[in-house]
Amino acid sequence: MGVVTGGGYAGLRAWPIGEDAPRITLDGDVRRGAYLARAAGCVACHTDTAADGPALAGGAPLDTPFGSFVPPNITPDFEHGIGSWTPDDLARALREGVSPEGEPYYPAFPFEFYAGFSDQDIADLWAALATVPAVAETRAESSVGFPFSIRSGLKPWRASAMREAESRPVLGRSDEWNRGRELVEGAAHCGACHTGRGLLGGLDAESFGGNDDLPGGSAAPSIRAADLTEGGWTASALAYALETGITPSGDVLGGSMTEVVEQGSSFLDESDRRAIATYLLDPETKPSSLNALAQLR
Repeated sequence: MGVVTGGGYAGLRAWPIGEDAPRITLDGDVRRGAYLARAAGCVACHTDTAADGPALAGGAPLDTPFGSFVPPNITPDFEHGIGSWTPDDLARALREGVSPEGEPYYPAFPFEFYAGFSDQDIADLWAALATVPAVAETRAESSVGFPFSIRSGLKPWRASAMREAESRPVLGRSDEWNRGRELVEGAAHCGACHTGRGLLGGLDAESFGGNDDLPGGSAAPSIRAADLTEGGWTASALAYALETGITPSGDVLGGSMTEVVEQGSSFLDESDRRAIATYLLDPETKPSSLNALAQLR
């Protein structure tokens, strides 16, 4: 990413991004929205469980080569959270990675995986977030070094990489397989951790091949079908691990998967955990987690 100065910077700031503003007018289902918040990692990311922080009042910092990103407060507090947002603001943030002020979010926020969320998904999630106690707690600002600190510089990067999300079921596949695909490639955003990233943070072309450079210096293994099978994983074992954190060898999942299980996948229905396992263990599965910010190296 080159240095942006003078008229170039002004031009980037004026460059519109995203689609026309959405209009979310549907009534939301609180229970379904709460379920989606668990599946999508909202609770795990935006709650600092290590510090016993309030739910969704902001997560622990994510240290990356680009800087330290602090998941913000997404409770209904008007000053410190998203209480001043509208459902349309939430839709644009999740599906396009754009703030209410029109600024692009950094890909530490996995909005590319949420691009396929329907209007009903957004309405449900909005209804659920409105029930969370507002927390008047300020989070530290993310600390990103120059030139990545110039958010407007993300606009041409995004324009070259964003692609339309594919959410239609695959014909000839079972309902379980398609549900697993919907979760893995969408809300559960498995590829955000289990796929490596290139020089500028774009997802690697080697989908689900593992990632040795996660925030904090941790790593995520390959979750390709062949590698999972070689490691002794079966659909039942994988579904059980997503519920309990226990692996086929009797060990426990560590790193960020601890939070994923405790705050996310353990709350899913058994049928959804099984669907995820079925999709990942199918040797013919071709992960398409590059559905948005893809192959940018």
